[in-house]
Amino acid sequence: MFVQQQADELIEVVKYVKENLAGSVETLAQEVIKCFQNGHKVILMGNGGSAGDAQHIAAEFVGRFKKERPSLPALALNTNTSTLTAIGNDYSYDVVFSRQIDGFAQAGDVVIGISTSGNSKNVYLALALAKRKGCYTAAFLGKDGGTIKGICDLPLVVKSNNTPHIQACHIFMGHCMCELVDQAY
Repeated sequence: MFVQQQADELIEVVKYVKENLAGSVETLAQEVIKCFQNGHKVILMGNGGSAGDAQHIAAEFVGRFKKERPSLPALALNTNTSTLTAIGNDYSYDVVFSRQIDGFAQAGDVVIGISTSGNSKNVYLALALAKRKGCYTAAFLGKDGGTIKGICDLPLVVKSNNTPHIQACHIFMGHCMCELVDQAY
């Protein structure tokens, strides 16, 4: 049956995350905790479904995840349609995130890109600029990690070609990161 086959495939991808990326997720959580404790912020970005994941994770920090704690400064660069469309129109869609990184990111911030292909040019350019500005950069990626894998401090590559399974693992890793941050407060 179709659903059973999809579940079996997802279980294999989650098993890969468990065996290969658990330590990286914990490393990212520690960087985020250090960032917040030092008065900095987390900036996230992505396109399409990855934009939804970026927005979701930012909301977990600003609101709450599982327990009451102070609001933590996080933002998703893909949520302001006026900014996105102005930059896209006046410059190029390739720079919709890097232009915002130029305005918002400061050394000590954590910048997280999300791209199931690993090749989103706008995410790549934003992470490259964030790194030059002294931010800690990480990316939730899929497939082979694409071009983004080589330019960020911590690539978390879900080795799958099935986009929905990659996205499921991205939000799972994001939730694990959020819970580890919760435990620090």
